[in-house]
Amino acid sequence: MESLGGIEGAWQVTPRQFGDDRGVFLESFRGDLLAAHVGHRLDVVQTNLSVSAAGVLRGLHYADIPPSQAKYVTCVSGAVLDVVVDIRVGSPTFGRTASVLLDDVTRRAVYVAEGLGHAFMSLADGSVVMYLCSAPYAPGREHGVDPLDPELGIEWPSADRAGRPISPILSDKDRAAPTLAEARASGLLPDYRSALEFYRSLSSE
Repeated sequence: MESLGGIEGAWQVTPRQFGDDRGVFLESFRGDLLAAHVGHRLDVVQTNLSVSAAGVLRGLHYADIPPSQAKYVTCVSGAVLDVVVDIRVGSPTFGRTASVLLDDVTRRAVYVAEGLGHAFMSLADGSVVMYLCSAPYAPGREHGVDPLDPELGIEWPSADRAGRPISPILSDKDRAAPTLAEARASGLLPDYRSALEFYRSLSSE
């Protein structure tokens, strides 16, 4: 495991793969190894799976703390550019973005702690993304930030994995999401101190 972009609570995992003429085997998730870096075990209570056409952009999503929702994200098939954004007001890395390619070649995964923003863009038709989540979906506590907000400065791909041109395809909800500045002014963003207190509570359990 290694830190993703120097953002506290964001980690990328590159598993060791064992291949032969039959195929490939790997451990896609190791709770004990993750806990050694994060400071607590990921209590998986919900698993999500999405299938996306090339160009589909999902996010930028986050949830209120507590309990928010930590995620362990892998791309089972296809490829996506996965992006984590520190949206915790007061964080020393507030506004910083970090991206990593998740695909069915390296089979990397990303751990996104509670309070961080998360999004990804599919780079192949039928890309399958699986999320292990620490809390169930709670509509009233879920929020979003415009992933195309220029202030974020995210360089979304203009070509898919095969080199064909793509442009972002967003849901109506994601397209209507506020900018980072608007969300901050409205008091919608997570507070860094509250996030740290919540992390400590998980570590003491």
